[in-house]
Amino acid sequence: MQLRYSFRLYPNGPQRSALAQAFGCARVVYNDALRARETARAGGEAFPKTGDLSKLLITEAKKTGARAWLGDVSAVVLQQSLRDLDTAYRNFFDGLKGKRPRMGAPRFKSRKDSRQAVRFTANARWKITTGGDLSLPKVGDVRVKWSRNLPSVPSTVTVIKDAAGRYFASFVVETEPTTLPESDQVVGIDLGLGHFAVLSDGTKIEAPRFLRRAEKKLKKAQQALSRKTKGSNNRDKARIKVARAHAQVADARREFHHQLSTKIIRDNQAIAVEDLAVKGLARTRLAKSVHDAGWSAFVTMLEYKAARFGRSFHRIGRFEPTSQICSACGVKDGPKPLHVRVWECRECGAVLDRDINAAVNIAKAAGLVVSACGAQVRPVPVPAQRVEAGTHRDGQPTVVGIPGH
Repeated sequence: MQLRYSFRLYPNGPQRSALAQAFGCARVVYNDALRARETARAGGEAFPKTGDLSKLLITEAKKTGARAWLGDVSAVVLQQSLRDLDTAYRNFFDGLKGKRPRMGAPRFKSRKDSRQAVRFTANARWKITTGGDLSLPKVGDVRVKWSRNLPSVPSTVTVIKDAAGRYFASFVVETEPTTLPESDQVVGIDLGLGHFAVLSDGTKIEAPRFLRRAEKKLKKAQQALSRKTKGSNNRDKARIKVARAHAQVADARREFHHQLSTKIIRDNQAIAVEDLAVKGLARTRLAKSVHDAGWSAFVTMLEYKAARFGRSFHRIGRFEPTSQICSACGVKDGPKPLHVRVWECRECGAVLDRDINAAVNIAKAAGLVVSACGAQVRPVPVPAQRVEAGTHRDGQPTVVGIPGH
């Protein structure tokens, strides 16, 4: 299976200039190819093939005065830009055919985009030097902060510059699945906002609320940005401060997701989660908290780590009535308002914690054998869950793997 490993890059001044030129040339070729295809479509003609575009927009364009500077960067970067456009069109048409989620048509790139990237394949003859630097054609030997060893020889490397001005090298490597020692534990996971995750064994993981905790800092940085004159250097510096503050929140959330998903995968042989309607919830007044939780990213991590380490992963339908069924006797007790956190089954008298009961039912719906005893609690008063008002506050790109294994 293919995995992606990301590491921080620290280019010096001339190297940053060379990378900026590579980003710009790749963007120009991409936009020229998109314009050529859109012109053909508007005229009712067939789309130009990639080979024809490569000859016209790269090989022939280098011989002209208007595009002679394309020769200052690696030709592989320009070829990969055309392949990126092919991928964008293929994804767009597959979405229209129902083969994948729908997405917008390819759009023109801008030098003001928050993310700039170029890709080098093996044909570009890039390499990792004996000193640990990343040698890129027509850029030089760029310093890399290695956090771990690569499991195999990478096939490609993508150099990325994010909105915060940070540079990363993203390597694609082929790895063989590794089977972890078998475990007799299985788990169902109920994701939420009050608690980020509740496990069928009764474990409750508090929601870290990274965005909520950083709101004051983000607000201050955004206000400072709004006061700067448009087009000034001070405004650009303030924009980078805002981007870095948001990047810190995103990195902290990603690290939390990785650590929790790794622990769950290591401890359990089978994992079951509910297929949540995140897009629908993101259109409600809970939108900020839903995005802050990042359920989709967490579930994606669980899924690929399960495939890599020989665990079973199950999704159950979002319309499964996990909160309405008694996990002890299986009787459907009907829907309940959100403020009801503990309820008593009218059939068997079991007193159930709403979230733990849902996690147990998620595991059972996936065909996993779990005990419902963890769902029972003593009938003690439980405060209602806080309702979000919409603005209140509650009190390094990571790489894949199973730490500690």
